[in-house]
Amino acid sequence: MQLLNYLNQYFYTKSQLLELSGINEADFNTFQQKKMMPLASYKIDLSISGYSFFGDYDNAQCTEYYAKGYLTWLGEISEIKDETSAKLLFTERYKSQLIHLAEQGFLSSNTMPAQVLNSHIAQEWSHFLKGIYGLCTQSGMPEDIASKELAVIIINELIIHGELNISDLSKLESAVNLLDLSSALFAPHERLRSSRHKLIDQVREKYQLT
Repeated sequence: MQLLNYLNQYFYTKSQLLELSGINEADFNTFQQKKMMPLASYKIDLSISGYSFFGDYDNAQCTEYYAKGYLTWLGEISEIKDETSAKLLFTERYKSQLIHLAEQGFLSSNTMPAQVLNSHIAQEWSHFLKGIYGLCTQSGMPEDIASKELAVIIINELIIHGELNISDLSKLESAVNLLDLSSALFAPHERLRSSRHKLIDQVREKYQLT
């Protein structure tokens, strides 16, 4: 029940997503087949058995759950014809968020060359299509993905040194807060194994961050 409560609070079922977007199931499936739309982040198989005066009752169904941010994504790709255009949209939004974060002072000590960054974003696009980021970020969208990945890099760069000065602690707290804002809460059974537990909960406790 905890898992279902979590999913129903933070995700849309496929039927909810279709109803809210106004997109029919055939078009939705086509978007996924063309690698423009992510797959479900969770699939739940439910089997129900019951009995009454009228006899036994058995029913089985599979429910797909999608990040709520995908509603916006569906609206944007409805005007796009192929994966190349969808991937370009993802890339532009991802890079734009990195620029925005850099202007706020979120910088890694190891800046990626353009070619490496493009390769990295291509890998992120693959994870996005598999529904992975719908599971581990707040919205599943490029902005939260870029924020989460950069925050993880910065946090790991800082904590590897052990002892931190006041300036480093300030950078660490900002990065942890950024990760907190962009990272999902995770399902109850996943939390102790999640990046949130390792890089937010445990780091805040170890370094006495607020």
